[in-house]
Formats: sequence, C-alpha cells, structure tokens
Amino acid sequence: MASALEGVRVVEYAQMVSGPYCGKLLADHGAEVVKIEPPGTGDAARRRGPFYKGYAGPEASALFLYLNTSKRSITLDLNQEEGRRLFRALAKDADILVEDSPAGTLGRMGLGYEALSALNPHLIVTSITPFGQTGPYRDYKAHHLNLYHASGQGYLLPNNSPDLSREPIKIGGLAGDYACGLHAAVAALGALYWQRATGQGQRVDLSKQEALLGLQRANLTRFPNKEPIPTRLAAPNSSMGGLMECRDGHVVMLIIEDHQWTAFCQLVGRPDWAADPRFTDRDARGRHFKAIEPEVRAWMMARTRQEIYHAGQALSCPVAPVLRADEVLADSQLNFRDFFVEVAHPATGPVRYPGAPFKLSETPWRVGRPAPLLGQDNDEIYARLGLGPTERARLAEQGVI
Repeated sequence: MASALEGVRVVEYAQMVSGPYCGKLLADHGAEVVKIEPPGTGDAARRRGPFYKGYAGPEASALFLYLNTSKRSITLDLNQEEGRRLFRALAKDADILVEDSPAGTLGRMGLGYEALSALNPHLIVTSITPFGQTGPYRDYKAHHLNLYHASGQGYLLPNNSPDLSREPIKIGGLAGDYACGLHAAVAALGALYWQRATGQGQRVDLSKQEALLGLQRANLTRFPNKEPIPTRLAAPNSSMGGLMECRDGHVVMLIIEDHQWTAFCQLVGRPDWAADPRFTDRDARGRHFKAIEPEVRAWMMARTRQEIYHAGQALSCPVAPVLRADEVLADSQLNFRDFFVEVAHPATGPVRYPGAPFKLSETPWRVGRPAPLLGQDNDEIYARLGLGPTERARLAEQGVI
C-alpha cells in the first residue's frame, strides 16, 4: 500500500530530539528523509543512553535508534566550502529542510532561507530554535530544562507540593523536546499542503518556548481573566483523588464532577457519602476529605490495581492502574492494536519499538527501515548528486563527507 508522504523529499540537518523527531514523523509516513550528520561523530544522540544491553557505541543508542527510523544517513561537513556546495545540491531537490542550527548560523554560511529559496522556490525550511528567529532572545542558548521554565510549565511541577520550599522541576526525560518536534512536523505538513497547492515554499519558524507555552493553555486563559493563578502548591480545597496506594502498587484517580463523586461512593461501598452535607460540592469534598481518607485508603489496600480499575470503570469512576514498563509492553489493548513494532537493526537485532497512536486505512504508518548506521547512505545519495567513486573517496579523505 502507498505511504501518505511517498515522493516527498526531506533533508534533515538536526541533532538530538526535536528536529530528528520531526524528521521521524515524516519518514515513517513514507517521506524520503536524508539525515546529514557530522563526519566522524554523527548526531549527538548517538552518544546518549540508554544503550542497548549496555553497549555504549554510536550504533546502539536507544534514543538515536528510535528517533531515526526510516531515514537515510550521510556525513557532511558544512564548515568546508565543498560541504556547503553539496548541501545546496541536496536542498535544490528537496521539498522540506528540517534544521535546528542556532538562529543565523546557516545564513552566515550562505545557506539561509533567502539563499536556499532563491535556489529552490518551493523549498520549505523548518527551523527549530529555542526562542525563534526574531526577538531579544533570538541568540540565547537553552536546554530542555531552561525552556521548560521559560514556558512557565516548570513552575507548576511537582504538582501538589506541601509548600513552596521545594524548588520547581521540569517534566521527566525529554518530553518537551518531543512536543516541539511534533509541533514542527504539523507546521511542516501545513506548509507542504500550501506548497502542493501553489508551488511556493515558505519558512517555518518554530520557537520551542512558544511550543511549550501552548501546552499550558488553561493557565494562559486564567491570567487575563483574573482567575487565581495556579502554582505547584497543593490547593487547600482541592478535590480528592490523585495517586493512591493499593495492595499491589498504585492507582490514580481524578474525582472532580459530582457524578464522579457519586460513582466513587458506590465503588468503595459508601453510597451514604454522596448525600452527606460535608461533601456537597468539589470544594467541600476537598475540605473534608481528611475525615474519610483512612477508610478510603484501607479500602484501596485491600484490593489490587486491576480489581479497582475494572470495578471503577464499570461505574464510570475515573481510575486507572499505574503500570510498570514491562506491564505496558504486555498490555492486551496495545498488543491487540499492534502498537509495538519489531525492528531489526544490525547492532541490536530485532527490538520492539513504540509505534504510532493512530491507524490510517489507506496509507498505513510503517517503519520503512531501521535507523541508519553513520554515513550508511553516502554512496547512494552522493552518486545521485553526480559524484563518482573517485570523487567520493577524495572528499572522504579531506573530511568533507
């Protein structure tokens, strides 16, 4: 079956997470993504763990392997003029360029949007930077931690702190960088739709700060409307719920609406609580939860996660088990839908990867090939640009490729 983006050509000049995740989303939909890596060292993600079975080599980084499925890899040094010439040749034949260089870097090399657009008017240049291509923060450097706090999200974590003496934190892992890569892919596809309709390319200027800011929309609406501004401090009248211990681990529940409270009362065998004047609304339940908390926790500790989960679901009470990684891999729903896909890589052999959270009936998502070895596709891609074996050998010896 055909792929959704079959025939679309993408050049990716990006490292670590955001840019490569954008490229991965396009590649797994069938676009040909040529990933440009520095000769010798490659993408910095190759040196970041976790590593497959503890083997800390450039071809065994789980981070790199996941982020670069379905792509081709070439090595190219843009600090050399011949490297820049080859970059222009690649861009001339591309639909989309995904790049995450500091603002102005490619422009100083003669490879900025204006120069490439003159060479290829239908090219879409998707630029991913910490704060965008304009403004007073344009040249600021930032890591995931910095950006999470620049967006205001970090100030809200950890949720429900007993006081503000504990410093704010960021979300675990590199979740914010993945979110930025997803935003970039959506923007690039929007520009591709316009390109297909008009033949014109454009610049996609993605600010990571703004992408992360957009994920906390509820807080953005509260400030101008003079509502209380939330912090990581536990609200004194917050509704009951959250993480609760049970016999074999934890469940998490969120009881906000009145009908959810009624269902919860049925779940724990105390329907009389639903009519108790102490629990008439959300604020009242938050104020008086301490009075019933010991009984609730005792009920939880007498049951397993699955018992609580299935009983709660039957009553429309929002509760879910907290699963370990191995339990997620064994989850019957995920496996019924074939969410995990097996990908065989030369350095790891067959390994199960997370798949896509959707199904396309006519143009299915698929991993076309495993993440490439460093420079694996040099011969094929450079031959396409007209470089014969002798010329490729010369450029490799000079460190250009």
